[in-house]
Parts: sequence; C-alpha cells; structure tokens
Amino acid sequence: MDLKEEQVLGPNIKGHWYYVSKGRALQTMLRGVGAADVLDVGAGSGEFSRQLIDADICRSATCVDTNYPDEREETYNGRAMRFVRSVDSVPQRLILMMDVLEHVEDDIGFLTQYAQMMEHDATLAITVPAMQFLWSGHDVFLEHHRRYTRGQLESVVRAAGLDILESRYFFGLLFPAVVGMRLTDRVCHAMGTKTAATALKAYPGWLNGLLIATHDVERHLLFPFNRLAGLTVFCLARPRQ
Repeated sequence: MDLKEEQVLGPNIKGHWYYVSKGRALQTMLRGVGAADVLDVGAGSGEFSRQLIDADICRSATCVDTNYPDEREETYNGRAMRFVRSVDSVPQRLILMMDVLEHVEDDIGFLTQYAQMMEHDATLAITVPAMQFLWSGHDVFLEHHRRYTRGQLESVVRAAGLDILESRYFFGLLFPAVVGMRLTDRVCHAMGTKTAATALKAYPGWLNGLLIATHDVERHLLFPFNRLAGLTVFCLARPRQ
C-alpha cells in the first residue's frame, strides 16, 4: 500500500472499494493459508494486514516500511501490530508484498533478499499493477518504475529463487473502461493538459458500494480463472525446495 494514497484518501481508505475488493481477492487467494504472524512488506498503514486479522487468517502483524517516521506498536481488535522500518529475519510463514515491487528499481534483487530469509514452508503473496501500456499520471504520481504482465511477474519471482503456486489477474471487469481512460490520459499528458495524480479518490456511498458488489461478483466468477487481463496481477509463491 502506498502512503501517498493513504494521505489522499485519509479515513476513507478502510471502506474504499479498491482496498476492500483487493483485500477480499487476497483472502480468496489465501484460502487454506493461515499464520500466527504476517509480515507485511511496504505496508503503509497496514490496511491489508488489518483485513487479514479481521478474517482470522493471522493473529498479529509486523508491518515494514522504510517511510515510517518512527517505529511503534499498537493493538488492533485485540491483536498486536508492529510498525518497523526494516527486518533482518523473516520467521513469519505468511508474507505480503502488496503493490511493492513496482516501486523498486531492482525488483529481482529486492525480492531475492526476502526470499533468502523466508522459511521453506512460508507463503508469499504479491500484487503489482498490470500492463505497461496502461502507464499514466497515476504511476508517475506514485513513483512506479514499471507495470507487469502476469508472465513478467512470474519471471521476476522465479529469478528471485521462488516457485509459483498460482497467479492471475484481478479488476478484469474494469479493464476495458480503464484502457480507454488511460489512453485518453496519455494523450492529454502529451498535450500538456494532464499532470501526475493518483486515480484513486473517494466516491459517493452508493457508487462505492456498487463497485464493491461488482468486484465481489468478479471474485467469485472470473478471478479463479483470469489469466488474460486485468488491472492487478496476483501471485502466490514459496521458496524453491
């Protein structure tokens, strides 16, 4: 999670359709996976860890982000959450990297560092923004280095010494509309009429609820099989045996 988006959305982030829908898709991917503690790399506010605690997938969370102004501990729904700038070991059996690799210039090197510290039976869940041709002012604002196809992400994961358990796209139902919006954004940017800015914003309650319901349908009907296109790539991996 990007701290810039947290600053833009403020208290609305917990119920925002994008984070609710992505969190539910993550829980679907993790069905049958549980851990005492989750390591949330590049966690920002730790929203996805909070969702996993709510879903009883984990009982505590260690959130890592180099941008934290200080390290701290807090309690969320009776569960412990630690916020730290770095770790030198990864004893957790569940690790998250939610929209992290696109921020790192050397994505393979970064992922390799964590892969080498992971336990042999640990599970790593990764999400990244999909499709380089969808590059826009949103990516510039968030300081992304790249977007990925499913195949490109799998190549990075394997190069880091991990085996793929499964990978798929999400936000496929929005894909056609966003293609049109991003192409328009690119034209406007070339003409100097568009500046770098996040595409996420708060929506009226009825529209926010409709988008959540729409992606609940996608999560059940399309997400398990979508290896063709979407706005986000999901990947589950484990250390190579």
